[in-house]
Amino acid sequence: MAPQHKTDIEIRCPLHGFVTVRHWEHQIITHRAFQRLRRIRQLAWTDQVYPGAMHTRFEHSLGVMHVANSMFESIVRTSKDYLINKVQFNEGALDRERMLVRLTALLHDVGHAPFSHAAEELFPQLNGVQLEHEDYSAAIIRRVLSEVIDRHPDSDNYRIKAKDVADLLEGKSDSGRSLIWRELITGQLDADRIDYLLRDSLHAGVDYGRFDWRRLIRCLVFVQPGEGQAPRLGVTEGGLHAAEGLVLARYFMFTQVYFHKTRVAYDHHLKQAMLAILPNGQFPTLDGDGLSEYLKWDDWRVLGELAAGRGGEHGERLANRDHFREIYHTPEIPTSEDLSRFEQISLDLGDMARAVVNAGKSWYKLENDQDIPIQSDNSNREIRPLSQHSSAVQGLRPTGRRMLYCREEEKQAAMNVIHRMESAT
Repeated sequence: MAPQHKTDIEIRCPLHGFVTVRHWEHQIITHRAFQRLRRIRQLAWTDQVYPGAMHTRFEHSLGVMHVANSMFESIVRTSKDYLINKVQFNEGALDRERMLVRLTALLHDVGHAPFSHAAEELFPQLNGVQLEHEDYSAAIIRRVLSEVIDRHPDSDNYRIKAKDVADLLEGKSDSGRSLIWRELITGQLDADRIDYLLRDSLHAGVDYGRFDWRRLIRCLVFVQPGEGQAPRLGVTEGGLHAAEGLVLARYFMFTQVYFHKTRVAYDHHLKQAMLAILPNGQFPTLDGDGLSEYLKWDDWRVLGELAAGRGGEHGERLANRDHFREIYHTPEIPTSEDLSRFEQISLDLGDMARAVVNAGKSWYKLENDQDIPIQSDNSNREIRPLSQHSSAVQGLRPTGRRMLYCREEEKQAAMNVIHRMESAT
């Protein structure tokens, strides 16, 4: 079952130095469905605030594969006895699992819409359920990329088909024991999160998303929280603060970059412009020819539509950097009084309140089945969740900031309304 031996390709990466790509992966990367990611920006219109943030889903996907591979190798090093004696992997099986993890990490974002998350609310429903970009990713893997995944000699060598990759991405039970790796792809410690925090920080020119990720990866281990419970991806005690750093980095990136008041305004304008551009105001569905139509949408096409004047008022605002201005916001964790005041201000402003945005986020999931397990360095190898070790993580409450926007020419009048209201209370 030896893989096809052809020269690996090294691709320069501003974050990781070099990313090694195998022949089979290269065939997938050159496929038109994956090349589309070169034309989808990672952070939408964030360059209007941080000019360097012009990177794409293409380079991020390569980076996630690179990080996931490093995580896999570290786990095999720290948990080999468990993997062989408990899960019953042998060396050949582990080679196969490594390749499956690499392919799944590489393709996890292949279904993203133009400008990434900014217009995701315009995905249609299927059987009454709102579709997400992960649904498109899995469909593209099964129905489009199967032509290059299943027909390559390494598909037989590794016994991996497109369905196996899509199943692991979706966490389906058909993945069998391979589900043990899913937390590397989606979870509170996943390769996606590690790469995007570091990469977005690099291109935005900020330090908020930096943490000791190399230490974190070296300390990864599989743990079994209790008898009969499924194994979890955890961290040895030596990596406790590196894991804590990842959680805090995510909080800082969202509050300082992703929820920046001007960036949020551009997300609003893009969504409204896309409503005008897309047929029926939504992306094609997964039924029939919908998937092939969806793959025709990328940033280039949207920019062409905007340049042709088909984005309406909001398209003009995007073109001229004439974004709405924030005039009021609640605290990050608003009280009921804060929310009532916000609603009253919005009512008093009337038509001057042009956009209301909810910048809410849960930074860390404290449930026992999701809280990152920390394995003690003591001889008893006690396992306790990260939140019990870290007061900083324990205190990270979900935020619910609400933001109010108006047109620039109406800003002074709107501020006068707000000032009069606050003076009267």
